[in-house]
Amino acid sequence: MLSRVLNNRNWLGLVFMLPTAVLLLVFLTYPLGLGIWLGFTDAKIGRAGEWVGLDNYIYLSGDSVAQLALFNTLFYTAVASVLKFALGLWLALLLNKNLPFKSFFRSVVLLPWIVPTALSALAFWWIYDAQFSIISWVLVKMGLIDTYINFLGDPWMARFSTIAANVWRGIPFVAITLLAGLQTISPALYEAASIDGVTPWQQFRYVTLPLLTPIIAVVMTFSVLFTFTDFQLIYVLTRGGPLNATHLMTTLSFQRAIPGGSLGEGAALAIMMVPFLLAAIMFSYFGLQRRAWQQGGDK
Repeated sequence: MLSRVLNNRNWLGLVFMLPTAVLLLVFLTYPLGLGIWLGFTDAKIGRAGEWVGLDNYIYLSGDSVAQLALFNTLFYTAVASVLKFALGLWLALLLNKNLPFKSFFRSVVLLPWIVPTALSALAFWWIYDAQFSIISWVLVKMGLIDTYINFLGDPWMARFSTIAANVWRGIPFVAITLLAGLQTISPALYEAASIDGVTPWQQFRYVTLPLLTPIIAVVMTFSVLFTFTDFQLIYVLTRGGPLNATHLMTTLSFQRAIPGGSLGEGAALAIMMVPFLLAAIMFSYFGLQRRAWQQGGDK
């Protein structure tokens, strides 16, 4: 029996996948199932709770703070993802050129991504400090402003400040991934386009962008998922303030479940994020359908 399993590639593949499947079952499936169950109960810390059906979801759908957290999450994700894609693509195109010290610059670009989120959040907390902000200090010395800017004290200023911090952290992931995709495009295509008198913009529009579409779909899906579920950056910088202006669904879920003690309500908030995450995954799926360039013909 053992020899038959070892000689059968399908069975052997299943055997090798078994440890990973067990880990996913224990550390992913069980917590997700438990979260779904808690979302339908009134569980508190220290109390199991009873089945309440959709009461948590009905209450949260009318809760002004939860509605604000949903708006903040969508706004934060949309603006940050667009900026990360635009700046990451520009940086990838720049690093793809024959620049001096190209390897050095590629390594430096990765630094914001490598630094732990909590440490970078603390650095931005100091940069945005109402009394000791380096940005405000420079602007005052240049005579552009008279008083220090309260970056994290004004609701809209806090929103844009947290977005800037997220963009700084996320650009390296987008840039390096798109750069890897650019490296797979044959230079012969650009040579042929140059012979035909194609402008640089037309090369980008009709050669680079179509061939990069599957990579863009994947990298933007991960970017949206990472941004939508961001927790550490917001929690260290603002704890959801001021006036809940930077509360995301992740931070509000944690606040309601752990400090607030309402496990059922916090779990329901977390589960309410799932449809949005599935929508991002579907974006990647349909983006990957446009891969005729990989198959040498129409899909």
